[in-house]
Formats: sequence, C-alpha cells, structure tokens
Amino acid sequence: MSKNAEVAAELEAMADHLEARDVDYKPNIYRRAADSIRGHSLAVETLYEEGGEDALKEIEDVGDAIASKTAEYLETGHIEELEDLREEMPVEMDALTAVEGVGPKTVAALYDALGVETLDDLEAAAEAGEIQEIKGFGPKTEENILENIPFARESRERSLLSEARPVADRVQQFFADVEAVERAEVAGSIRRWRPTIGDVDALTASEDFEAVIDAFENWDEADEVIEAGKNKATVRSNGVRVDLRVVVPEEFGAALQYFTGSKDHNIAVRNRAIDMGLKINEYGVFDVSEVANPDSGQRVGERVAGETEEDVYAAVEMAWMPPELRENRGEVEAAANDELPDLLTIDDVNGDLHFHTNYSDGDESIERMVEAAAEFGHDYVSVGDHATGPGMVGGVGLSDEELLDQIEAIRAVAEDADIEVFAGVEANIDEEGGISVGDDVLAELDCVVASPHSGLDGDGTERLVTAIEHPEVDIIGHPTGRMLNQRPGHDIDIDRVAEAAADNGTALEINSDPRRLDLRASNVKAAIEAGATISINTDAHRPGAFEYMRFGVHTARRGWCEPDDVLNCRDVDGLREFLGL
Repeated sequence: MSKNAEVAAELEAMADHLEARDVDYKPNIYRRAADSIRGHSLAVETLYEEGGEDALKEIEDVGDAIASKTAEYLETGHIEELEDLREEMPVEMDALTAVEGVGPKTVAALYDALGVETLDDLEAAAEAGEIQEIKGFGPKTEENILENIPFARESRERSLLSEARPVADRVQQFFADVEAVERAEVAGSIRRWRPTIGDVDALTASEDFEAVIDAFENWDEADEVIEAGKNKATVRSNGVRVDLRVVVPEEFGAALQYFTGSKDHNIAVRNRAIDMGLKINEYGVFDVSEVANPDSGQRVGERVAGETEEDVYAAVEMAWMPPELRENRGEVEAAANDELPDLLTIDDVNGDLHFHTNYSDGDESIERMVEAAAEFGHDYVSVGDHATGPGMVGGVGLSDEELLDQIEAIRAVAEDADIEVFAGVEANIDEEGGISVGDDVLAELDCVVASPHSGLDGDGTERLVTAIEHPEVDIIGHPTGRMLNQRPGHDIDIDRVAEAAADNGTALEINSDPRRLDLRASNVKAAIEAGATISINTDAHRPGAFEYMRFGVHTARRGWCEPDDVLNCRDVDGLREFLGL
C-alpha cells in the first residue's frame, strides 16, 4: 500500500506547526515537498526500501532533511520533531485551519489566549464573544470565524479531486489484473470529475462475487477493510474511502449508468423512460407497458437493455454521453436530439498561459519551466509571475521595474527555446477593479492575466467587469478566488461577467490547480453560451504541476467546452491574433 498521502499529511502538519511558531522559510519547503510526495507515481516506501534516503531525494523538492524525516516516519510511524510540536500545542490543526481566515498563526494565538484546540472549542469561544477580546482580533473577525465554521465542517468530509483520482486510477488498474473481473469502472462523482469527492465508487462485473470481494479485501493499497458482504465491500486507501459493488455482467451497463449519476440526471432519464412505457434502474431497462404494477419489483417486465451504457441510453432513444455532462443541465434533451457537444480532450490543448517561476513564488527558473512545458508537450507558454499588489505578501510580487527586467530575461530564454515563449504577468485586481501594474508596463507584455487575490467575500461582479474592460487585460485568472475546502470565494453574476468578457475579447480562466478549479463548471457553461472565450491554465509553480492540466480539461468538459471555445486550443498564430500581437 502507498504511504505517500500519509507522509505528505505529516509534512504538511510540520509546515503548519512551524508557521504557527513564526519559523521562517521552512514551512514552504515542507509544503512543496508534501505536494511532490503526494503526487509522486511511485510509493515512497518502495523507493526507500530499494534505495534508502538517496532514492527519496530523487523526488522533486525533497532534500536531505525531508528525506530523513520521511525515512523516520516509514521506519517508526511518526516524526519525533512533529510529535514534540504537537505536544507543545495539542490542537486539531487541520480542522481549525479549514475555517476561512484561520491560519496556523491564528491557531497559535487562539490556543495561547483561550486554549482553543478543536472546532467545537473555536465555535464556543466565538459564540461567547471571547475571540474579539484577544489583541489583534475584533468583533468582525469573530463574526467571520463563526460564519465560516459550518463550511469548514462540511469541507472536511470531502477530498479534493487530486487526492481521490489517483486512488481511483489505482483501483481500476488493480481490477484489470483480477481474473474473476470481466469489466471494471469507477462511478459516482469521481467518474463525473467533480472538484471534490466524498468517496470513490468502483463497479465490477463478474460471475464470481466471492473471488472479487476477497481480492479487494487483500488489495495491497487497502489500509483498512471497513466492511465486506456478498456483493459489496468498503476499504480505505490513502485516506480515501473506496466502495466496491459487484454485479453480473448483463447488468453492468445499467449499474454503471445508475451509480455514475448524478441524481438529477438519473431522475430526468427515468422520467423519460416512464413516458415511453419503460422502467430504468440499476438492474436494466425493462418494458413495463403490459405490466399492471411496474413498481411491484425491480426486474419486472421484459428486459430490453442493461449490459452496456450505450444500450441503456439507446433504449430511451438517447445518445451515450460523457460522464462529465451528467448533471441535468440540458444534456438529456441534447442527447435525445443528437445535439451533444464535441468535448475537447487534453490532446487539443496546445499551451499554458499562466505559470510561475522563481522570479515570484515558483520553484524553478524561467528556463527550467519552459523546458518542462515543452516536455509536457506544449507548443507555447506565457510566463505569468505575480505582480505586486493587493493580496501579495512577503515580497512575492514584482514591481513594475522588476517586470520590465523580467521581460528581457523571458525574451532571452525565448530565443533558444524549442517552443514559443511569451512574456506575461499575473496582475492583481483590486476591490474597485483596478490593475496593480502600470499601463505602460502592461503595454510591453504579451499576455496579461489579471486575478483577484484579496477582498474575496461579498459580490465580485463589478470589480471583474471593470478589469475585463481594461484594454490591456487578456485573461481573468481564477475569477471567484475560491479555494476548495478552504474558502468559497466571492459571488459573481456570471451572465454579466461572461457578457462583458465576450464584448471585450477577454478570456475567462479555468485555473487547473486542483485546489481551485475556478471557474466552476456551471459558470463555464454559462460563459461559452454567452460567447466568451475560456483559457485553461495550470498556475504551475513547479514543473510537475503542468500535469494539473487534466483537471482543468475535465472541468471544461463538465462545462460543455469544445476546442473552439478554448483559447489555448488555438495554434500559436491563433493565439497571437487573440493577444493582438
């Protein structure tokens, strides 16, 4: 079983506890290493067993100290320094920092002043009016904390897509090698590529249920068997719950359609079936036109489909549709009328127009990031380091003068690069919609991404529309500013924002960072219906993060995007035309 997620969680805990005690620079080092370990393709315990700490140091962002702590955890099940920090401050750090506005330093202040250790403690202190009495806090801070606790409780019950998807991929690979399994797929929200996941649903077709359940219980990646029955079992893998259901082959397609969902989609399909004298459920599609009481059983009437999803949809005179579309947003009617979109795939994407280098808060040089983009398969990129401005702290953002210097450095790299390299920036949108970079500097840049990084509560429509109307802004980055399981971001009137974007030739970004996935799918659909252009970017801060593109692509597919809707599906000449170059 892979311990990558366990190790990553411990390193993130180290980062939080060090930040809580005002330790400089180390927290970011631990967080980058945790991110790299969590996403690494090989199990850290296998690397360590085969090559010791030297093998661990081959993982991106893992140096001597972190390799040593990783080895310590693999050997003993704990990291002594972290246990000491936890003993010094025995708080539920993950739960408390899930509340928007509560970071590790706030946790430390609340613990030192009030002894707050849990969400319940935090809620009680806020309700009693005790938080506003702490120096540096106040009534508004206390009110915000109290308002955000319910969101924090809910978010802790769901995993990010990037945490659950690797588990889903591995369970599919596992069942591909189980002899008793004839077919296997994941279902539920993970198959629809929703941004957060409650659990991973797996479905298999077999004539030997016992053999499949037994194999699943003994899966190497199963950390814990929660329950097992005749045709169902549940395990926990890398912190993610995996629910398995085994069905007979002739019912696999119906079960896959049913358990993929969504609930609203299934209700719409079921109602269509009823109108046609059919009954559709997880066991198949049945002709019940001659049945007196169609609700008298699950398998009543004559079976007309069930073995494949294609057959199930064909039985109700619908085309099969990609799972990402199944949210009851018009796909049932489109499938019935042969009007489904021709969704883009990752192979349609030709570049990335928003990533960071060590000029701001990225890990690597311009040269290395450009090389990594070329290795990923891109034809072009635009460097998009942070400009200084609202929301930028710790000296992260570049001044106008520094941006002009960076443009020269980007041009120099572009001369020798194997792909086209554009000079860009991620500027900040202030609360009035102003851009944090001077117009004279913006005019020198090829691609301007403008993003909100502060004031992310309330309604953000006017600030976005104002930024969209700025003649030098090409793309609005992560428009709502949401961070999944951390903050909801500001509200926007997507129809107004999309109309403004279409009128001004400004693209709206799907930020592919799995902590963001912003714009959300429903907003993407509204945007393209208004004629706006979408740009799918990774916001990569290290080479490996170019892989995030798949999360953005699937979000775009959930929003009904075709290649022509997406800016970076254009070739380099098409991009130049959009940017006015």
